[in-house]
Amino acid sequence: MAKYEKSDIERRMQGAVESLKGDLGGLRTGRANTSLLDPVVVEVYGAMMPLNQVATVSAPEPRMLSVQVWDKSNLIAVEKGIAKANLGLNPMIDGQTLRLPLPDLTEERRKDLAKLAGEYGEKAKIAIRNVRRDGMESLKEDEKKKEISEDDRKRSEDDVQKLTDKYVADTDTAVAAKVKEILTQ
Repeated sequence: MAKYEKSDIERRMQGAVESLKGDLGGLRTGRANTSLLDPVVVEVYGAMMPLNQVATVSAPEPRMLSVQVWDKSNLIAVEKGIAKANLGLNPMIDGQTLRLPLPDLTEERRKDLAKLAGEYGEKAKIAIRNVRRDGMESLKEDEKKKEISEDDRKRSEDDVQKLTDKYVADTDTAVAAKVKEILTQ
C-alpha cells in the first residue's frame, strides 16, 4: 500500500465535496441555472457531444434558459438532446436559439429533489469515509514497516479524523443550503 500523505488524503476528500457541489448544481430549484443543462448530450456530426460544445447556454431571465446553437443545422438535434435528458423542460425554437421556460415545481417534486440532494450528500460522505479508511490503513502499514512511530501514527490518525470531520461538515452545509433553496423557491 502507498505511504501515507496528508496532502493526498485532503485532495481526495476535497474532490468528493467538489463532485457533490457539481451534482447539487444540476438539481433544478425553479430558478434558471445554466448548470441544469450540463448532463445534456447531443448527437451531432455522427457523435455524442456535450451540449456546451455545440451551443452557448445562458440564463437571460430568472425563469428562462436560452440555448444559442452555433450551427443552425444542429438545432433539431439539440432540441432532441434536451428532451431526452428528461429534465422536464419544453424547448421552444426561436430562430437559431432554443428558449427553455422553467415551469413551477410542484410540492411533491420539491420534496423529491430535496431527498435526492440528501442522497448525493450521503454518497459524498461515503467517499470521504473511504478516503479516511485508506489513510488509516496507510498509517498502520507505515508503522508496521517501522517507517513511523506509534506516536506519529496516532498524531496522523487524529489529523485524518479532523480532515474527515471538516469535509463531512462541508458536505452537510452544501446539502442543507441546496435543500433550503429547493424548498423555499
